[in-house]
Amino acid sequence: MHRTSLIVTLGCALAAAAQAQQQTPNLHFDGDSWWAHVKVLADDNMEGRETGSEGLRKAAAYAADQLAKAGLQPAGTKGFYQAIKFVQRQIDEKNSSAALVRDGKAEPLTLGEDAYFGTRVEGSKGEVTAPLVFAGNGLKVPEKNYDDLADLDLHGKIVVYLAGSPAEIPGALAAHFGSLAERWKTLRAAGVIGIIVIPNPASMDIPWSRMSLNRAHPSMDLADPEFNEIAGLKISLTFNPANAEKLFVGSGHTFAEIAALGKDRKVLPHFPLAVSLKARAVIRKTQLESANLVAKLPGTDPALKNEYVVLSAHIDHIGIGESINGDRIYNGAMDDGSGTALLLDMAENLKAHPEKLRRSVLFVIVTAEEKGLLGSKYFAAHPTLDAKSLVADINTDMFLPILPPKVLRMQGLADSDLGDRAAAIAQSFGVRAIPDPEPQRNLFVRSDQYNFIRHGIPSIIMDYTADAGTPEAKVFKDWLTQRYHAPSDDINQPVDLRAAAVYEEIIRQLMIQVANADARPAWKADSFFRRYANTGQD
Repeated sequence: MHRTSLIVTLGCALAAAAQAQQQTPNLHFDGDSWWAHVKVLADDNMEGRETGSEGLRKAAAYAADQLAKAGLQPAGTKGFYQAIKFVQRQIDEKNSSAALVRDGKAEPLTLGEDAYFGTRVEGSKGEVTAPLVFAGNGLKVPEKNYDDLADLDLHGKIVVYLAGSPAEIPGALAAHFGSLAERWKTLRAAGVIGIIVIPNPASMDIPWSRMSLNRAHPSMDLADPEFNEIAGLKISLTFNPANAEKLFVGSGHTFAEIAALGKDRKVLPHFPLAVSLKARAVIRKTQLESANLVAKLPGTDPALKNEYVVLSAHIDHIGIGESINGDRIYNGAMDDGSGTALLLDMAENLKAHPEKLRRSVLFVIVTAEEKGLLGSKYFAAHPTLDAKSLVADINTDMFLPILPPKVLRMQGLADSDLGDRAAAIAQSFGVRAIPDPEPQRNLFVRSDQYNFIRHGIPSIIMDYTADAGTPEAKVFKDWLTQRYHAPSDDINQPVDLRAAAVYEEIIRQLMIQVANADARPAWKADSFFRRYANTGQD
C-alpha cells in the first residue's frame, strides 16, 4: 500500500472511531468494581448464601456496610434490615414412598430416578391414594376462554400436567396463571388434592440428573398465615420426563405424543389416566428468620422526593448441596450475586457521580427469592414506606454478561412505558431489546418483579440473551445446563466486563429517567397486569 493511501485509510478509520464514540454514550462503569462485589458475595466463605444461614447473614452485613459507605439512608424496620419469619420444610425421604397402582397392583416409584416430592405443600398425616387425571398444561385462563380443566371430573383426584403453555396464550398470561398460587387456586376449586408436574423436555433449564440431585434440599414459605397459598394441597411430585410413559400406559395416549405437542406449544388433550398414585410424604418443619435490606437515596424535588423508584435484586442463593465434581458450595455468582453487586456498585457510583434526582431511589435487596420469591412477596405486601409511594421497580436478576452486549430480553417490555424507555436506552448503546422468545419457561413469574407487579407497581427485568441458532445461543444454553443452580456458577467462570458495564449504564439511565420524569410510569391499556394498578393487591 502506498504511504499516501495508508494515511488516508488511517484518517478515515480514526474519524469513524471518533464518530462511533460520539454516538455511543459514555459509561460510568468499567465492570471491575461490579465484579469485585460479585467476588465477595460469591466467595466460598459465604457458603452459597442459603436463606437463614450464617453465610447469608455475612453477605447481608457486607451489603449493609457498602450501602452505608455509599451514603444511603437506612429504610428498613430496624436500620437497613426488614426481618421476616419463615417456615422451612424438608422431606424425610427414607420414611416417604410413592407408587403407581394399576389393576390393584402397586408399582413402586424410585424417588430421585422416577420422581421426587415437592415440599411446598400443606401435606397429609397419612398415606394419600387417589386416581390420576392428565389435564394438558393444567391451565385455566379466563381472558382467553381457555380451560384445561373443563369437562374433567377432578374431585378428590391428582392432576398430572406438562409444564408450559399453548402458543395461543400470551407469555405473560401463561406465566401468571401458571404460577403456583394461581394454578392451585383453580385446581383446589375443582376439588383437586394433589399435583404431578412433568417438566417439558423442550424447555428444561436443568437436566433431570441435577434437578433431582438436591431434591432433599429444604423449601420455605412465609410463616404468616396471610401468605398461605397452598391450603388443601396434600401431595406434590415432579416426574422425570424420561420415565413418564409409565403414567400413560392404558390411557390410549403416550408421553411421546404429549411431549411432541408440548414442544410445538400445541393444545394438549385431557383425559383420565388408567392408574392411581399411592404416596406418603413425611415432611419435617422448622422455623427460621432472614431479612431484606432496604436503603434510600433521597430525591431533591419538594413534592416528588416522597415517591420512590425501586431498584431490586435478591441476595440469597441455595447454599451447600450435593457434590458436583467435588464441589458442594453453590456460590450463586450470576444468580444473583450479579444483581446485588449491581445495586452496591450503583450506590457507590451515585456517590462518586451524583445526579440531581427529583424522585428518591429505594434499594431493595431481598432474601428467599430461591424459595419462591418470598422476600419480595413480604416486602411488596408490607413495604417499609408508604406503598402508594412506590412508582416503579427495576429488577436485576442473573443478567448474564457472558457475551458481548448485543441483545437484551425484557420481561414487561410491552406492559408499561418502562419497556419503551428501557428499549430506547438500550438501543442508544447498540443493544437490541426483544420480548421473551421462550414464554414456555415462565420466566416472568420467576423473579422478584412479579410481586411488585401484583401490587400494581409497573416493573421490568432484563437480561442478556442471543438469537436462536447462533453460536451465542449455544453458549447461553450450555451455561444453563452446566452452571445454573450448580457449584460452577462461581467466580471462576468467564465474564464479559464490558457487557456488565453496558448493562449497568442502561439500568442507571433508566433509573434517572424515571426519577426525573414529570409523570409516574404508566401501565399500557392492553396489559393484563394493568388490573392490579386499581387494587394494589392480588
